[in-house]
Amino acid sequence: MGYFRRNHLVPVPAVADLEALNALLLAGCRADEARILDGRREAVGVAMAAERDHLLRLAPEGFELAEVTFPLVDKQGCVTVKTNAYSVPAKPGTRVEARVYPLQVELWHGGRRMARHERCHGRRQQVLDLEHYLDVLGHKPGALAGSRPLEQCRQAGHWPASHDTLWERLRARHGKQDGTRAMVAVLLLGREFGAEPLRAAIATAVSLGACDVAAVRYLLGEAALHKAQPMPIDVGALARYDRPMPSVADYDTLLVSSPCAGRA
Repeated sequence: MGYFRRNHLVPVPAVADLEALNALLLAGCRADEARILDGRREAVGVAMAAERDHLLRLAPEGFELAEVTFPLVDKQGCVTVKTNAYSVPAKPGTRVEARVYPLQVELWHGGRRMARHERCHGRRQQVLDLEHYLDVLGHKPGALAGSRPLEQCRQAGHWPASHDTLWERLRARHGKQDGTRAMVAVLLLGREFGAEPLRAAIATAVSLGACDVAAVRYLLGEAALHKAQPMPIDVGALARYDRPMPSVADYDTLLVSSPCAGRA
């Protein structure tokens, strides 16, 4: 490990993300396979290939790589994990399972994953998901505009300009309180249809001049309303049983008056 660190990690490499770092480490390992240790005749890669046949098989099941804790949900709907607070859609006082990975923090309860956040490596920070507070904001719509979850949603790029346009139209139509409550109802559609489809539906509704919750719901379910066109089937030998479509031309003779017509 000391050799690898000195030759591949000094100076500390600058990479864009974890995938780039893993690619850098893999390239270093491949390069070291050609190295010949002192007192040996074959390269490291050759010796490793010969050793592989004598190793035990991998375990049939992997092991959990996460650090697991069991924090309590506080009155703000958050749990504290490694000094940072993460939101979770659970009642205060609920004990949840927190699984800490290198890049994510997952919160579980009752065998179901309730939340997943990008891990924060700072200290005393709050990581909040706006979706976790929609039920509360539906009862207190006035708190949405200045809320920290909305601020973080904007900073993360998950609140495009079309959301503000729709929100403004709803407030102009229904008033400040009821319009914001309607906007919360629109956001709740993301639980049923997903975040990305909801953003696309809101953008489409805004472009069409709509300002109604039902319009956004219709756009989300529009694809299910279209039925696929049936494809023609080759009947093969059965084509010889085809018959021409019947004609009603002979019935027109009934409309022609006969010599006996009109006689009593």
